[in-house]
Amino acid sequence: MAIKKATIQRQVAEALAQANPTDRPIVTIQAIAGPSVWLMSMLGIIGQAFLTYYFITLTEQSVVIHKASRMSNRPQEIAFALPPAQVGAMIGDVRRNTIWSSFRVLLPGQTQPTRMNVHRIWRGEMDHLLGLLTGQQTPTR
Repeated sequence: MAIKKATIQRQVAEALAQANPTDRPIVTIQAIAGPSVWLMSMLGIIGQAFLTYYFITLTEQSVVIHKASRMSNRPQEIAFALPPAQVGAMIGDVRRNTIWSSFRVLLPGQTQPTRMNVHRIWRGEMDHLLGLLTGQQTPTR
């Protein structure tokens, strides 16, 4: 199971290269979609059923959202590949917290925005990603 951020980023870059050899990643984050991670962890296995793990990568050509394996923490199939200009307009409600930050994104085919929870080890990358997509700087604490 990949735990180190550099290993995860390398695995995502390799998956992107297989899908589109001409594209290169700029920034990658790991996000957990669903309700509060704190609440779901209190519910144990049942709570985990409500969470979906993703890797969100801004590349030179698009924003690619891979589903992530719960067991191996490796990228699986591409769930969405969207133009960066489109994604910037779909992001809102950015909340920076000590451990788990979050933002909401309206994914294609959804009627409500999806909450993406981002652990603090990915916060720098999250700020960079959101800044590039929305054009707004996230305040630092």
